Amino acid sequence: MPTIVSIKNLTKTYANGFKALDDVSLDIEKGEILALLGPNGAGKTTLISIICGLVKATGGSVTVGGFDIEKNYRKSREMIGLVPQELTVESFEPVVSTMRFSRGLFGKSPNPALLDDILKKLSLWDKKDARIMTLSGGMKRRVMIAKALSHEPMVLFLDEPTAGVDVALRKDMWAMVRALRDNGVTVILTTHYIDEAEEMADRIGVIDKGKLLLVEDKATLIRRLGKKELHAELAVAAPDPLPEALREFNLKFDESRMNLAYSYDASAHRTGIARLMTALSAAGLAMKDISTRQSSLEEIFVALVQGEAA
Repeated sequence: MPTIVSIKNLTKTYANGFKALDDVSLDIEKGEILALLGPNGAGKTTLISIICGLVKATGGSVTVGGFDIEKNYRKSREMIGLVPQELTVESFEPVVSTMRFSRGLFGKSPNPALLDDILKKLSLWDKKDARIMTLSGGMKRRVMIAKALSHEPMVLFLDEPTAGVDVALRKDMWAMVRALRDNGVTVILTTHYIDEAEEMADRIGVIDKGKLLLVEDKATLIRRLGKKELHAELAVAAPDPLPEALREFNLKFDESRMNLAYSYDASAHRTGIARLMTALSAAGLAMKDISTRQSSLEEIFVALVQGEAA
């Protein structure tokens, strides 16, 4: 797929000397969902703010749809929709009016049918004439998304879009995000709900202390850095210490020593599982039950940030 957002050697150092971004380079493809993960203060919001023209970079360059965000600000900005973390909506305006105003700001001609469709997909149709001040926090979040979509952006930034919202809204949002992706819109989201990133994203980017640690296809990342564990329930408790033949497997036991866990590389030519089974049988440790478990994206993320993943 062609690149729609290209970030080259981007840096941002604030007046107090804090380096929020440190030589970040990233190409984002048209029609993908990219999840940016990182702890608080990692640089996620700064990166989004620079791309959207809200913060000026110290160095480097960014293009959106081939347009430089500084030299061609208007052209690049009209391709972008932004849903920030903060609830920034006009309290006294009706929902549909603020959408019309937002669309007009980008020079788009009126399109009531489009706005109606967005309202219905975000479950805002029955609130379209309500003043925003009368809405709940979750509904206000929906209005912000509706505003961001009103001018038909090709790139949509969602900065912690589901923070503090209910399960129903999260499901509505992700259904719309998938539909947007299917229609060629590129979606970049930051989230603290790593299970959402695992479910939604095509690629995962991990950022920490202003540095982009990696950007990789989600399935590839989980396969490459994820660990697999074999879990077995024994018929009798394992002796302590273990027989010599079992010590090489670095097994982990619970307090009862009736349940063990064995970590292995699923992509390796030899996982060691067959040898482990033979060694357990030879030691008289019959198994009642066996299962395997793959590392979650959250576990991989924590390991990366803590510097444990290779």
